[in-house]
Order: sequence, then C-alpha cells, then structure tokens
Amino acid sequence: MARKKKTDKIIKVTLVKSPIGYTKRQKSTVRALGLSRMNQTVEHLDSAVLRGMLAKVSHLVRVEE
Repeated sequence: MARKKKTDKIIKVTLVKSPIGYTKRQKSTVRALGLSRMNQTVEHLDSAVLRGMLAKVSHLVRVEE
C-alpha cells in the first residue's frame, strides 16, 4: 500500500447488500475490497482504482468519505 500523506483521503466502505445472486465478477470485486460479511466496514485510501471498483458494485456498498 502507498505511504499515507496528510492529503490522502480515507474512504469507508460498508457492505449493505449481499452479493449472492450477482455475477462472479461482482462477488470478486466485493472480496477484493476486503468485505466478507454484511455490515462490515473497511477503510481504504482514495484512488482511481478504488473508485472504479466502487462504481462496479455501487448497488451493494455504502461509501463514506
């Protein structure tokens, strides 16, 4: 992971809907975000890659800046 700077933003991501019944690709994206259980929250540094992943599973997660 990159070095943390004062200007880096932290993004909190919470799994609010189960990925059961969705494509394998979406399930893999949820796992890659570090989410495995409902209502689990993880923190990530804001980046373009993270924003792209969140866009693909936006219907399954809640994002807080």
